[in-house]
Amino acid sequence: MALMGGTSAAASGRRQPIIEAAVEMTARDGWAAVTMTRLAEQVGVSRQTVYNEIGSKNSLADAMLAHELGRFLAVIGAAFDRHADDLVEAIYDAVRDVLDLARDNLLVRAIASATHGADTELVPLLTTHAETLLIEVKTMLAARVESYRPGLTGEQIEVLIDLMTRTVLSHVVQPTGTPAGTADGLAWLASRVLAEPARKPLRYG
Repeated sequence: MALMGGTSAAASGRRQPIIEAAVEMTARDGWAAVTMTRLAEQVGVSRQTVYNEIGSKNSLADAMLAHELGRFLAVIGAAFDRHADDLVEAIYDAVRDVLDLARDNLLVRAIASATHGADTELVPLLTTHAETLLIEVKTMLAARVESYRPGLTGEQIEVLIDLMTRTVLSHVVQPTGTPAGTADGLAWLASRVLAEPARKPLRYG
């Protein structure tokens, strides 16, 4: 709920601690244990304030995911900024830094537990929002990759980004190697694609 006048800054200041407390509580106790009353007690505000700032529990899930997605997008953006003239190095840094961040991310740990059956209430929420999150990530990546003028068609860029994002997400939830090792493999793959981007036309069934 929007607040008027001088109280708006205070309202904005209360929202962030509530979201962060919800992430911590979800990682520690599971999504089913998260309630507006418990959040209010942990943050030190009234239960009504939590509702005013967040809304429903589903809205809280949206806010948590958006908060964490923002952190990951910032890491990706910084990687591309560091390598404005080298797409392969940008991809390497972006993958490595995302996986490094995911290692110690409380919400990622909660998601990993949920996907292994530890929190069945969280799984439907993740399933509902997964496609929206992927679209946001892919849109950002498409704009970044296209800025390098890599010699790929729009469809080819879309295929490359889809492969990269889904592979990285699988390693975020269930890593099978080091962040640097996974990043090296995906950067190598990208280098091969970029070396011969139009060797064969794309075929869709």
